[in-house]
Amino acid sequence: MPKQGKKYRAAFEKVEAGRKYTLEEGLAKVKEIAFAKFDETVELTMWLGVDPRKADQLVRGTVVLPHGLGKSKRVLVITQGDKVREAEEAGADFVGGEDMVDRIKGGWLDFDAVIATPDMMRFVGQLGKVLGPRGLMPNPKTGTVTPDVATAVRETKAGKVEYRVDKTGVIHVGIGKVSFDQDRLRENAQVLLDAVVKAKPSTAKGKYVKKVNLASTMSPGVLLDETVYAR
Repeated sequence: MPKQGKKYRAAFEKVEAGRKYTLEEGLAKVKEIAFAKFDETVELTMWLGVDPRKADQLVRGTVVLPHGLGKSKRVLVITQGDKVREAEEAGADFVGGEDMVDRIKGGWLDFDAVIATPDMMRFVGQLGKVLGPRGLMPNPKTGTVTPDVATAVRETKAGKVEYRVDKTGVIHVGIGKVSFDQDRLRENAQVLLDAVVKAKPSTAKGKYVKKVNLASTMSPGVLLDETVYAR
């Protein structure tokens, strides 16, 4: 296991061992101990009491963070006809049809989100092995396969993020930058926390929110009091 650097160890020593912080306290601590020279992303991680192997316990959805993520997403829309103009007018960075599918097959991946209209999914479906592992595959459940491309583009640009439990029962989502003031981070975090709690499957038994952690890209984690969200 690689040895942690001096800055990391110094940051780690500022986190009280065994303590579970409130959301406000946790965010203040994360901002205090962030040490990287770049503007780190603040990430929220939740361990859930679900079995992702069961389809009825797959926790997944999207939320629009009120203050975005601190960066503008490059949005690709795969569509045709009148929807091309709608996507362009809504602010999409790249718009096209089969030509875009061919570009991606050729190795082009210079985008952060993909939106497609239902009529184009017969072509987009060919990209599953490329887009799937990167979390970029359009899906009706996340609103990225839709005839309303204008709304989807605007929401994505405004800070729409997807949360999805992984095979170990963990959700991991960025909620902003260290440079954000604490109120903006708190409001973004609260929207995500509320959405995940609301998405609790009816078939999930026992404690739903088992553990919550905040961390910046390079810094150690700060545990939150999960009992606040375990309702």
